[in-house]
Parts: sequence; structure tokens; C-alpha cells
Amino acid sequence: METKIAHYYLIVDLEATCCDNKTIPRHEMEIIEIGAVMLNRTTWVIDSEFQQFIQPVRHPQLTGFCTELTSIRQQDVDKAPKFLEVISRFKEWIDLFPNYIFCSWGNYDKKQFIQDCAFHNFPYPFTSKHINIKEEFSEYLGVSKKFGMAQALDQLGIELKGTHHRGIDDARNIASIYRQIKNKNQTK
Repeated sequence: METKIAHYYLIVDLEATCCDNKTIPRHEMEIIEIGAVMLNRTTWVIDSEFQQFIQPVRHPQLTGFCTELTSIRQQDVDKAPKFLEVISRFKEWIDLFPNYIFCSWGNYDKKQFIQDCAFHNFPYPFTSKHINIKEEFSEYLGVSKKFGMAQALDQLGIELKGTHHRGIDDARNIASIYRQIKNKNQTK
């Protein structure tokens, strides 16, 4: 009897160092949280989750704006491992799941991974193509407007669960959006 290989959507949401006054240039922002879920493409259930804070090295002190936006506290990142340790663990976790497709809300997460991997001299961890769920959502609605994740949940009548701008909570919410639009597309 042949075993059926599961296929997954790897839905990732990152939080990064940030400010509201340009004191941290875009090219110096660093990932401070990886939130990710493996959404089973057959059952539409989240089979596994990954969440880890990361200690930033370029701008180790979080700005008040960043803490207010993400709810990530200075002590969360101070006691967290650095990027190379976390990305290595993340890659090991990803490799447990065959045939995944890397997905995120927009292209920001992909670009931030590319930037941080280059800075830390670590190979880009994804072997699959990337799906921009934000674009797919606009196509699903048949509009050119791009929606934020919270707006998309509202459009679908799905309650935002957890804390907005927390990686793991946003990854779970994006999975809810994707589950709904993919399942409705299959019934059209």
C-alpha cells in the first residue's frame, strides 16, 4: 500500500525591528519573531506551528513604536537566541514537512528573510516558490485594492484571533483566510 505524501502551505509571518521616525533604515531592520504554521493542503488543518523570538544585533534596543505595534517586549528579545540559531532550528522544522509551498501576506516576509540571511551569511531556507496571499485575496475578491490582514479577515467575517502584529497569531489568522478562500474557490 502506497503512503500518500502530505502537502503543506507553510504560512509565515515575521515581526522585525521598526520605528516611526526613520532611525532604523529599512535595510537594517531585523527579524525579532518568526511565526509559522504548516497548513495541510488536504485536511485544511494546521498540523504544526513554529514560534521563536530572535535577539537583534544591529539595533538591540527595541523602539517604543516597535513594542507598541507588536507587543514584543525588550525582555522577550534579550533572552532570545540570535538569528543563526533560530534560523537553523526553523530550517530543521521546515524540513520535517514534504512538499511545502512558502506563503505570506505580501512580499515583505520573503524580502526580510533574504535580507537577514544575507547579513548573517546563511543560505535562504526555502526551496519552494512563494505565494503572496495578499495578492491572491485581491484576485479572489476580483478587485485591485490590496487589503491588510485584519481588513481581509473583516471582509470574510472571520474574527481576528490573538494579537495583531504578533508573528504566530498573524500566521494562524492568515491560515484562516487562506483556508476560506481556497475552499470557496474549489466549490465555485
